[in-house]
Amino acid sequence: MNQEFNGEAVEPMTKAIKEVLILYLISWLVGLGLLLWQLMAHGQKFFESVSVFFFQILPNTSYLILQHLLFVVLLVLFFLFRYFKTVYQKRGRHIMLKRLGLYLLLPSTLLIIGFKTLIHLNTSEVIHFTWDQQMMNLSGEVGNFFERDGLHRGMSVFGWKENNSKEIEALVKANVEWVAVVPFIWQENEKSHEIASKREDGVFTKRDSLFIKVIHELHAKGIHVHLKPHIWLGEGWRSNLKYPSKTKWDVWFNSYRSRMLHYAKMAHLTKVELFCIGTELRTSIKAQPEAWKQLINDIREVYDGPLTYAANWHDEYEHITFWDELDYIGIQAYFPLTKIKNPDIEHIKTGWQPHLKNLASLSKKEGKPILFTEVGYKSEASATIKPWEWEDTFGVLYKKKSDQTQQLAFEALFQELWDKDWFAGVYVWRWNTQSRESNASTNLDFSPRFKPAENVIAKWFGPTKAR
Repeated sequence: MNQEFNGEAVEPMTKAIKEVLILYLISWLVGLGLLLWQLMAHGQKFFESVSVFFFQILPNTSYLILQHLLFVVLLVLFFLFRYFKTVYQKRGRHIMLKRLGLYLLLPSTLLIIGFKTLIHLNTSEVIHFTWDQQMMNLSGEVGNFFERDGLHRGMSVFGWKENNSKEIEALVKANVEWVAVVPFIWQENEKSHEIASKREDGVFTKRDSLFIKVIHELHAKGIHVHLKPHIWLGEGWRSNLKYPSKTKWDVWFNSYRSRMLHYAKMAHLTKVELFCIGTELRTSIKAQPEAWKQLINDIREVYDGPLTYAANWHDEYEHITFWDELDYIGIQAYFPLTKIKNPDIEHIKTGWQPHLKNLASLSKKEGKPILFTEVGYKSEASATIKPWEWEDTFGVLYKKKSDQTQQLAFEALFQELWDKDWFAGVYVWRWNTQSRESNASTNLDFSPRFKPAENVIAKWFGPTKAR
C-alpha cells in the first residue's frame, strides 16, 4: 500500500520537474536566439555571434541574472496556463472565464492603470520653451561652419543601420557637422588581462564594414568623422582596471594596443578627420604613462590625422602627461553643476565657473585647445547634479522628467563655453537614431532628439547671426 502511494506521489512530481527543466531549456534557447539575432543585426556573422555569446556574454553576471528573470517570467506564465486549463477541465468554461477575469485580467488592468498614472504624473511638465523652426537647417546641406571658426559641432550617434540616409538628414537638420562613430571593444571585467574580441591584423570584419560604410555615408554628406573606439566591460568600469603587477599591465596594454592600431588603420583607410586613442582609462594612464606615449607614436605611423584622448572629468585629465603630443585635450565633461533639481539657468551657469577656471588654466599650460569628447544631460529634474549617471530603464516610474532642465543645461553650456578662445567644441552624448517623436514625451534618457534640447543645440551649432 505504501509503495503504491509513493509511486502515485512520485510520478506527478517527476513530471513537474521534467516540465520545469524543459521550460528552463526553452528560456535559454529564447535568450540565445534573441541575442544572436541582435548581434547579427549589428553586423556579426553567425559563428562569430555564437563565439561572442559563449565566451563574452555568457560568463557575464548581469546577463545570467537577466536570463534567469526570463525563466521566472516563463515559469509564471506556464503555471498560470496550467491552472486555468485545470479549472476549465474540472469546473467548465464559465468558472474558468470568471476566475481568469478576477485573478488575472482585473489585477493586470489595475497594474497597467497604476503604471500609466505614475508615468503620467512623472512626465507631466509645464515647460517654458517655444521651438524655433528657423534655428533648424532646412537646406539639406551641411553649413561648414567648422571651416570658419574651428569648432566641433559634434554628436555621438548610435543605432546605425545598413542605410542611414534619413538618420544623417536629421543630423544635418540639427546643424551637426561632426559625428563620433563609436565601435565598442569588449572586455569581460576590470581584471581581464586581455581584450576579448580580437581582430586579424589588417582584416576587417562584417561589423567593421558597417562602420566603414557609415563613415563613407557621413563623408558623402559633408560631415566630418571622429572615430572613437570604447572599451565596454561586461562588469565594472573601464576607469578602474586592476592588475597586480607591471607584467600583467603590459599584457593588457599589448592587447589594447593591437586593437587601437586596428582602428587606426580603419581611420587611415576611411580618412576620418579625428581619431581618439582611448576613453576613460584612468588607472592605465596612471600606471603606464610611457606605454601611452609609445602608442601615440605607433598610431601616428599608421594614421596621419589629428589625435585626442577622452579623459574623464574627475581624477584623470589632470594626471595625463602626454597632452603635448596630441592635437586636442579631450574631456568627458560630465561636471556636476548644481545641487538642486529643476535649476534655473543662472544656477547652472554659476556651477560652471570653477570648472572653467581649471580648464582655461590647463589649456594655457599645455598649449592645446580643449574638446569636450562627450557632454550630455538626461531629461530629468536632477540632470545637472550628477550628469554622468546613466539612465535607468525603470526611472520613469520614480524619477521626474524635465525636458526643461536638459534644455537649460545645454543653453548654459553654450553660453559659458562656446566663445572661449581655448574651447574647440563638443560632442553631445548621445543621439539615438532609433528615437521616435511619439516616445519623446516619456523619454528620460540623454538623447536630445525631438526635445527642446535639440532645438537649442541646432541654434548654437548654426551661424552666429542666428543666436
